[in-house]
Amino acid sequence: MPVTPEPQHWTVMAAALFSEALMGLIAGVALNIVFGIFSYAGEQIAFVMGFSLASVIDPQSQIQSPLVSQFLTLTAMLVLLAFNGHYMILTWMVDALKHVPLGGFVMNHAMFDYLMGAMAHLFMMGFSVAFPIIALSLLADIIFGMLMKTMPQFNLLVVGFPIKIALSLAVWMAVLGSMMMIFKKEFLGALQVLLQWVQ
Repeated sequence: MPVTPEPQHWTVMAAALFSEALMGLIAGVALNIVFGIFSYAGEQIAFVMGFSLASVIDPQSQIQSPLVSQFLTLTAMLVLLAFNGHYMILTWMVDALKHVPLGGFVMNHAMFDYLMGAMAHLFMMGFSVAFPIIALSLLADIIFGMLMKTMPQFNLLVVGFPIKIALSLAVWMAVLGSMMMIFKKEFLGALQVLLQWVQ
């Protein structure tokens, strides 16, 4: 690392520390939005499967989240380690230290616009990831409604919910690979944007 001249006044030092913290915060938010896509998708999937009450506490954020969200987030973390995403993050840190002097990061309007667009993209992509299971659940509800009309003695709570959960799990396992491919694409896209910011 090139030697950075020591600031002569404590206000310059405070501004430099704030600049470094801001760069880390923005990078963390941009990459965490990608994981937020799958956390949101897991909440939608858990709701339609009837697993919304089965929640666990995330040890990292101390936030209670559905079991499906936790599973998808941890699976995405394993995929991140599988394609060496953690090395890519370290490479970005090296590039940031090479091209941006310590305390020289300044947030511009394009970064703010990207983060706002990424938050809107989070909800759209989260719903897209969960859509196969949501669509199947809606179709199952329509079929169960028709069965209830034709056979009133059909007990939806006893028979319908286990069938719905089994169908949702089958579709979930079938599309899990595609979900993780979407995660890889979104992560690499966010990392590419971060690399553009520091070059």
